[in-house]
Amino acid sequence: MLNDMTYPRIDITGGPGRPPGRTVRRPFLVIALLAFAAFIVVPWLASFATDWLWFQEIHFESVFLKSLVARATLFVATGAVAFAFLYGNARWATRGSGIPAVFVSHTGARVDFSAIIPRLLLLGSLLAAFFMAVIASASWMTILMALNGTAVGETDPMLGRDVGFYLFRLPAISGVLSSLVVLTVLSLISSALLYVSRGQISRPTRSISADAPASRHLGALVILLLVVFAVQLWFVDASSLLYSSTGPLVGASYADVHASLPGIRLSAVAALIAVGLVAYGVVRQKLMWFGAMGFVGYAAVGLLFRGLFPAVEQKFVIAPNELARERVYLAQHIAATRRAWRLDSVGTRDLEGDVQLTMADIRDDAATIDNVRLWERDLLKQTFGQLQEIRTYYDFALVSDDRYTIDGRYRQVHISARELNPASLPTRNFINERLTFTHGMGIAMAPVNQVTTEGLPVLFIKDLPPVSTVSLKVTRPQIYYGQLTNSYVFVGTGQKEFDYPAGESNVSTNYTGRGGVPVGSFVRRLLYAWQLGSTDLLLSSYITGGARILYRRNISQRASAALPFLDFDSEPYLVLTDSGTLKWVLDAYTSSRYWPYSQPEPDGTNYLRNSVKVVIDAYDGTVDAYLVDPGDPIARTYASIFGGIFKPLSAMPADLRAHLRYPGDLFRMQTQLFATYHMLDPDAFYHREDQWQYPGVDKDTPNNTPYMRHIVMRLPGEANAEFIYMTPFTPRGKDNLAAWMAARMDGANYGKLVVYRFPKQSLVYGPRQIVNRINQETSISQQITLWDQKGSQVIRGELLVIPIRSSLIYVQPLYLRAEGGTIPELKRVVVAHENRVVMGETLEEGLNFLFGGGAAPRATLASAADTTSAAAPSTGASTGVADIAREAQQHYDRAITAQRAGDWATYGREIDQLGALLKRLAPRKP
Repeated sequence: MLNDMTYPRIDITGGPGRPPGRTVRRPFLVIALLAFAAFIVVPWLASFATDWLWFQEIHFESVFLKSLVARATLFVATGAVAFAFLYGNARWATRGSGIPAVFVSHTGARVDFSAIIPRLLLLGSLLAAFFMAVIASASWMTILMALNGTAVGETDPMLGRDVGFYLFRLPAISGVLSSLVVLTVLSLISSALLYVSRGQISRPTRSISADAPASRHLGALVILLLVVFAVQLWFVDASSLLYSSTGPLVGASYADVHASLPGIRLSAVAALIAVGLVAYGVVRQKLMWFGAMGFVGYAAVGLLFRGLFPAVEQKFVIAPNELARERVYLAQHIAATRRAWRLDSVGTRDLEGDVQLTMADIRDDAATIDNVRLWERDLLKQTFGQLQEIRTYYDFALVSDDRYTIDGRYRQVHISARELNPASLPTRNFINERLTFTHGMGIAMAPVNQVTTEGLPVLFIKDLPPVSTVSLKVTRPQIYYGQLTNSYVFVGTGQKEFDYPAGESNVSTNYTGRGGVPVGSFVRRLLYAWQLGSTDLLLSSYITGGARILYRRNISQRASAALPFLDFDSEPYLVLTDSGTLKWVLDAYTSSRYWPYSQPEPDGTNYLRNSVKVVIDAYDGTVDAYLVDPGDPIARTYASIFGGIFKPLSAMPADLRAHLRYPGDLFRMQTQLFATYHMLDPDAFYHREDQWQYPGVDKDTPNNTPYMRHIVMRLPGEANAEFIYMTPFTPRGKDNLAAWMAARMDGANYGKLVVYRFPKQSLVYGPRQIVNRINQETSISQQITLWDQKGSQVIRGELLVIPIRSSLIYVQPLYLRAEGGTIPELKRVVVAHENRVVMGETLEEGLNFLFGGGAAPRATLASAADTTSAAAPSTGASTGVADIAREAQQHYDRAITAQRAGDWATYGREIDQLGALLKRLAPRKP
């Protein structure tokens, strides 16, 4: 026998005169333990402590504790089960005579691994269990949702299960079964290799055979694997058909229901039959033969009934009659998508066609006209930056739209926070960045439709400290928490905080809010010094007993850390409350990928709700989460898991509720889907007979670009103006308008979606058609060309779609930026209705030209000076000196206006007429 032959023996377990491996391992073990403590344990403990103190500060301890307990439980439980399973199987495979020597053929030496292999098995099992435990602990929320999930009250049309099963339990079941497969396969491979090394699996003839202990052990693992496969097929694979994309829809199609589902059931049965064959093979000592027979049968059933048969049926039976076969399933897909994306609650109203607006209609809808947005947010941000940053270290991160009742009028305004940007400080050091320059200061607020004589925005709130020219007041302007506050600072220290500049001196302040974690004690300072990697915290004499550290000050990061199971809208917004304080509002989403039959987004999300509004105080950093959609099953599940972290919407202060906005990301996704899913008839949906799209504004704007605007307007049929989010639609491949959709935001109407449809038989010009008409107006194009020739940059603003009654007007502001300048100035406003286009210096002037009936021709001139000249041409009728002087003054004023606008053609014409009048005043020669 091979094992009886004599070979040189190499002892790798120790050296002469020393116990095998003992003195070699001890220093290595000590070093390994010290490294583990220094690089893993201590940083984890420091992170744990600082996280706990932070969650205590914001009073979200339940989130921290629940996640910690869930992670730790999953880690320990998964690690223990995985280790016991892996190591137990390995030890079972090595029971008895142990591991024989392993031979190295090219040297002829026999290396004895019998002592080291058990240690390798232990180490390998520990490592595998550790990685599986880490992966499992990351799924803590999946497990908690499975344990706390609530019923939805709706069932899927194929399997008849409550939708809550798919939202909450199916992901956990899938994860557990996948883990069992991994464990079983790893154990099967390792055990088989061990049995081969011991000679218990051999190939004496043509076939492979195993002795009885190996056969029983490996047979049990194979049986477990096949049982897990059968359960996966029955529950997971069958349920996955509800998200299939086999046919012309997402969800179970005709082929899935009539071919794939029976194939999955047959495969599950085949797996159980294979279990019987394996068990019989173990009893008959023919595991390999019967095991191979079972696996081949199982694979053949899967290949035939889950792969080939559905594909053949789809191609030769369903495809030639697809609509007839899929009609029922299309209806289920449409209904599920509308339900999952809340499109089933969209109201629909039909508008009259061919409505001719008059000046009376314009005046009757003054609330809409008075709030037409003439300033683009990006351009206004540049203007704010030039006029209101005051110092280089202040920045405006984002300009938002909102509405306020100002001096008794309902007004739409732009608002932006003046935040501190530490990267722009002239001197960056510990004292400046962490102790002195700790916060931003105030806001800039401008109405959307008012312009100064210089073409700049009117500012309702401006300067430092903030000065208000209207009924709104800012009483707490300091901004410690915002969008640019990405670093930590210390307050309550021995160093005065910079508040705002005042002439040649600076005004200082001390923080008096509730935010921050106390760091007065040496232990706290040591903890944060380690965590932040800053020795200045330990050495600075400014950090006194009352000092606190403010960190996680970026509002998006703060909200995500406090509520890690929610997703957030990309645009938070700032609210000025009635008391003069500043609050940030963030829209939070609950989402899922498991709503049956629903159309998913590119990231897989097929269910979305804006169920939570998160409010963060810009001064204190307090975090409040309000539940605005208690009917959302996912939000109810989160509330069940974490207790009282959600406050009812009724607990939100009324002045904050008045400024809630419909979230932009959700509205974008809903409008994209509604462009197709407004078609309820399966036949129309299949043929895409009435599919809509976003309107392209010009040739460079694709039709898939969202066109969404905030507007204050009076909706058709409503009594009062309100703040809405709106987007128009055009028919697919066409430029004329088909409909427009609005998300309402005020009062009891908050969250309601309504679509207004134009008659299909009428032509309503779309944005691209209006832009083409503007470009074709020679007076407008000549003015733009003239400006460009003088070195200035003409900026064409957004083309605004303004619904008035059952019709539309279009408004496009034109801005001028001087050569080398940075401040855009509003110079003209183009107004269009149906096939008429005019241009004026102001919106009111343009509307008067368009609907006033006689001040301007259809193609309005390049400037208001031309308009005045056309409306009141100079004549020779004035005979008195006073009349001539008055007329000369008018020509002079118009010439100066044209000169400032760069309209040199008008300037020259007015000067010529002024010269003619002056000649009339000159004394005649005798």
